Amino acid sequence: MKKNRAPILRIFLREVAMIPKDHSLLLTLLIAPLLYAFFYGSIYINKEEENVKLGLVDDDNTSLSRLLAQNINNSPVVEIIRFSNLGDAKEQMYRGNCQGYLYIPLETENNLLSLKQANVVMAVNAARFLPSSDLLLNVQQICLTVGAGVRLQYFEKSKGLSAESAMQQVMPINLDYHPLFNERSSYGAFLLPGLLALILQQTLLIGLSESTAAERQHARIASWAQFGVSNAIWGKGLFYLLLYAAYSFFFLNINFSLLNLPMRANGWELVFLMLVFILTLIPLAQVIGLCFKSQLICLQVMAFSTYPIFLITGYVWPFESLPLVVQGISNLLPTTPFLKMYVNLVQGGGALLHNYTPLLHLITLFAFYSVLCFWRLRKLHKIART
Repeated sequence: MKKNRAPILRIFLREVAMIPKDHSLLLTLLIAPLLYAFFYGSIYINKEEENVKLGLVDDDNTSLSRLLAQNINNSPVVEIIRFSNLGDAKEQMYRGNCQGYLYIPLETENNLLSLKQANVVMAVNAARFLPSSDLLLNVQQICLTVGAGVRLQYFEKSKGLSAESAMQQVMPINLDYHPLFNERSSYGAFLLPGLLALILQQTLLIGLSESTAAERQHARIASWAQFGVSNAIWGKGLFYLLLYAAYSFFFLNINFSLLNLPMRANGWELVFLMLVFILTLIPLAQVIGLCFKSQLICLQVMAFSTYPIFLITGYVWPFESLPLVVQGISNLLPTTPFLKMYVNLVQGGGALLHNYTPLLHLITLFAFYSVLCFWRLRKLHKIART
């Protein structure tokens, strides 16, 4: 057992000694993960928009229109700015002084009370996604609530119905809306868990592939693999396993707590998932690094891979809507099965038992990249020795 472990330990210590001498690796592995985690996390730390300016043009000027405006202005998301005419509201929206406008036309209250169709017009500046979506959601809910109140009064006063009977006429079906995993339905709470996992993955892939490419660039393949190919792979990988296990613990505890993100996963199941994920990334990163003879070119290529990887994993839109070719490429990435399980565990409170298909997918990728890395390194080691 000592003979088997000693070579791995030697290569591990070799990697530890080499990293401080390489400023690029030092920056990627020890500074970038924490810097990016807190930098990107701080952008969405509040998660919801507040006091978004909305122009209001009230040509009706009735008790109903004033009630509607008051309820909208009382929402923490919206801040009403009144304009005397529609032209001014449009001009201010185009200038960016407000994110949209609400127009209440003349006779709105009379049409509602006489059971005629009444329309209000809302326009939003969709150049910014978050303010426009939050405005639409809040104003729509308030308009529906005020409209239901008007119909309730009509049935009570004009039809002589009791409050209970009038409510059944107004809302024959009650909608009980409770988001299960993202209670506030915020974009930040949706994006941040996956983004933190992507930061871990990409810094590991970039750092380890850089380190591996440097072995080839400086003709160190023979010395790296002198104790055996398997020992070379996992001796180098042991440093990254320990480092990124620590980062994972830090992210899932400190960052989740600071960013007020929900954590519903079982602790031991999440530990197992993160270990399998990191173990899968280690041979993948070395396979990538062994494809390059230059550390700089490897860094440049990997730096531009982050967003494409994030976009094709099925996290930002349904995986089934991706083209079949892109789905095939995505299935070769450990990120795809990992994010399915990770989101289900962390946000949904699921269990690994219910995610056996993506777990088997991830384990299969671990075996595939381990064999591929072994074959590639053994081939280069034979060339280096001749």
